[in-house]
Amino acid sequence: MNRIFHARIARGQYLFLVLAGTLTLYNLWEKQIILAVIFMLLLVVNIEKLIHTTYTITSDGKLILFFGRFSRSKEILLKDITSVERACSMKIGKFAIMHYVLIKYGKDKYKGLLPVKEEEFIRLLEERIPVNK
Repeated sequence: MNRIFHARIARGQYLFLVLAGTLTLYNLWEKQIILAVIFMLLLVVNIEKLIHTTYTITSDGKLILFFGRFSRSKEILLKDITSVERACSMKIGKFAIMHYVLIKYGKDKYKGLLPVKEEEFIRLLEERIPVNK
């Protein structure tokens, strides 16, 4: 059975949406239509990417990373995954800027993912990764 995990939206992504929306409104107000259209397209692409990003663990041993209709999806074989761990970006005391799931696969390849249910995602990946490598 395939299991789909949706991506959560980080604070920086919210900040980017607010900034791009503000620049769109400003350019419309100043009648700079070309720049306004560019920022509108940027907003549409990024909102679509944020809404439709999913991580699918399939029953046939693949992790499919889907980043929306305008981006390519990526497939990672579960047998190629060497480790899955919860990581965080820069820490200041006990406070971390962002928490994410770090997947190491292949030869020196890494992918940082932001699933909504991190613990369940890690547990399911660890269950499905083959032990003998």
